Amino acid sequence: MSEQNKPEILKMELEALSKNEEFARVAVAVFMARLNPTLEEVDDVKTAVSEAVTNAVIHGYQGNGGIIYLEVGVNGQEITVTIRDTGIGIPDIKQAMEPMFTTDPDGERSGMGFSFMEAFMDQVEVKSSPGEGTAVTMKKKISG
Repeated sequence: MSEQNKPEILKMELEALSKNEEFARVAVAVFMARLNPTLEEVDDVKTAVSEAVTNAVIHGYQGNGGIIYLEVGVNGQEITVTIRDTGIGIPDIKQAMEPMFTTDPDGERSGMGFSFMEAFMDQVEVKSSPGEGTAVTMKKKISG
């Protein structure tokens, strides 16, 4: 594989704290700058990252702490972002991805996280096993 075709990757581990959501957004935005994205594309990816990290903190770890694994890959003009946790997992992914569905006991969450991710990214894939955690992989082609 030539140097030009080799994907570039950023990997980070973040404590599952709400305050780290902003850090994850900014890190991904800076990393994707090499693709010369529009401001709208940057905002779209940042919003999707925010939703995925927030889901891991609130639903995956239920606010009890843990590690969020963030991986960003750039291959050509496509960015791939994976947010993974080792929290409680999702028993029914299809149900969890329904708009307005939430497991937040306080009822403060809108249940629109996955809907936002799907609206702002080209592709969203969710893999989860109860008791093992969840991985959300999102892809977006950048106009550059």
